[in-house]
Amino acid sequence: MRAESVLWQQQRVILRSAQTAYLPGYGFSVGRAGLLDILAERATDLGIDLVYRREVDDLTALDRDTDLVVVCEGARSRVRQHHGDHFGTRVDAGANPYLWLGTDKVFDSFTFAFEQTSSGWIWFHAYPSAAGISTCIVECAQQTWQALGFDSLNSPDSIGLLEKIFEHALDGHSLISHSRGEPARWLRFTQVTNQTWYHDNLVLVGDAAHTTHFTLGSGTRLAMIDAVMLAQSLYDHDDVHTALQAYDRRGRAALRPIQASARSSMAWFERADRYLDRDAVAFAYAMAARHGAQPPWRYQMHLATQIPALRTALRTVDTGRRWYLARRRGEPTTAPTTPPGGTPRSGQRSSTDR
Repeated sequence: MRAESVLWQQQRVILRSAQTAYLPGYGFSVGRAGLLDILAERATDLGIDLVYRREVDDLTALDRDTDLVVVCEGARSRVRQHHGDHFGTRVDAGANPYLWLGTDKVFDSFTFAFEQTSSGWIWFHAYPSAAGISTCIVECAQQTWQALGFDSLNSPDSIGLLEKIFEHALDGHSLISHSRGEPARWLRFTQVTNQTWYHDNLVLVGDAAHTTHFTLGSGTRLAMIDAVMLAQSLYDHDDVHTALQAYDRRGRAALRPIQASARSSMAWFERADRYLDRDAVAFAYAMAARHGAQPPWRYQMHLATQIPALRTALRTVDTGRRWYLARRRGEPTTAPTTPPGGTPRSGQRSSTDR
């Protein structure tokens, strides 16, 4: 999985195509198709019978001797909806329309680009997701979306308009709308919460149990953590019901602060225009501090990270840290160096400490 992942280093905030500010940190991304292939191969190696393209609408069709049904159909889970009263499900919609796209522009940093149009502000969040491809999520306020005509434009015209708006940040590269033969559709974020994650022999995992706003970027990671936690609970307890109780208790307690942070992040971006009259450095700090109050020294550190020499030093420290963690795990590594642009040299394995 680490070999399949791509690395991004530091965060870049572009304002009005003219100003740029920087935030520290690094992370890894992996394409969904590649990740699923890896997991499927591992499951097959373990003797698990994988069945594709078979819809399960009626759980009574399953074997009556089934001990456990893991429900991980995503935020719009039909099984969860059918048993919504038992799970105590609540679904809320975000205010901002967003469009999940790709681009052949390869970003080496997690990039935010905010552009002011005659109809209002519109922005994207972009990061590398696979070799030669980056994910690009476009977002704006409802009134801006309507004023720009996205409520009536077809997909090619919408993509053409977005490429024109973000021409500078994309360096003239194209946006990719189609996935699995279908054009991307404007959506509003679906916020899902449940009072409990299990009912009888049904247990919720991932977005079926909870969602976190895409500005936090943790949906797949949290789903995998759920799966690990559920497996551990089943290993620790002989009784399935007791195991599900433990999973439910631990999982919801661990998720509570993460969902609160995600709600704050979503609300901040829904009101981003309150901060967009600032210069890029001040705006980037407001965005980085959107989860809560920060100590005074944090802003001074933020100002310091705008100095190129310090950013280079921080990238070197991060690269050394990744190299050290990889060595500690026994992975093959080369010298802890990264060429300009942030892509590891041939033979260097990117590693995540998550």
